[in-house]
Amino acid sequence: MNKQSVALPQPEVKRGGFGWLTDTLARALPKLVLAPTVVATIVCIYGYIGWTALLSFTNSRILPVWKFNGTVQYEKLFENDRWLVSLENLVLFGGLFILVCLAIGIFMAILLDQKIRGEGVIRAIYLYPMAISFIVTGTAWKWLLNPGLGLEKMVQDWGFAGFSFDWLVNPDMVVYCLVIAAVWQSSGFVMALFLAGLRGVDQEMVKAAQLDGASLPMIYRRIILPSLKPVFFSAFVILSHIAIKSFDLVAALTGGGPGYSSDLPANFMYTHAFTRGQMGLGAASAMVMLGGVLAILVPYLYSELRGKKNG
Repeated sequence: MNKQSVALPQPEVKRGGFGWLTDTLARALPKLVLAPTVVATIVCIYGYIGWTALLSFTNSRILPVWKFNGTVQYEKLFENDRWLVSLENLVLFGGLFILVCLAIGIFMAILLDQKIRGEGVIRAIYLYPMAISFIVTGTAWKWLLNPGLGLEKMVQDWGFAGFSFDWLVNPDMVVYCLVIAAVWQSSGFVMALFLAGLRGVDQEMVKAAQLDGASLPMIYRRIILPSLKPVFFSAFVILSHIAIKSFDLVAALTGGGPGYSSDLPANFMYTHAFTRGQMGLGAASAMVMLGGVLAILVPYLYSELRGKKNG
């Protein structure tokens, strides 16, 4: 006759003294550790975003004025010639910066993906500019592009007296100086993103295409690069974010000049909020910049969350 085993109740282990307090602290410890970071994030990021939004609807100048003034500051903003110039510069600078960085980054990634000799050294050289700040980049390129002591003077000293490269002091060309410096610093980062993506491509698919007679350029154009759409999207979002918030590069390289011909929105915001005593106008420009960043980040986050949900 089979006997069913009966689980006997285990005697409770009673903790003496402050055992209950130890258990409570152990459960609460992660929350206690994260609490300062959460509070700092709420106050210093979202709190100040809300504060800036409120200021943008007031007539605040040097000090905040808590009197609602409607959308007057936004109307003034889009009637300001300097703001309109900064927006035009952002479109030109951002468009060229993103396109050239993607082109150079993809080319360098494909080059390194061929397992060439000295790949580690070349990759380190490509990535080196990302290790320095935009302030250093702007200062270095300011020396290089200065007509009196940089590239123009060097070529003229070589005997080409008619050579001229005065983009840095030319209002119509100075934005391209920003593009050159920004591309030099960021294209290596794009290369690293695409190289990681290329190294993750299924090699069996590539071998099958080669057996079918496809050339290497066709394999990259028709098979490999289309499979890297997530990398394209990530690179685009990161580069767009860099372009919109660019301030230090302009401050170090051109100072916004000549005049304000190389201003970007971030420089406009800083100048009017902190040096011209127009806090309300500066806050309005900051909120427009935030809207531009959100217009890029929200679709990206939506696609990421939707992909995880479907997966």
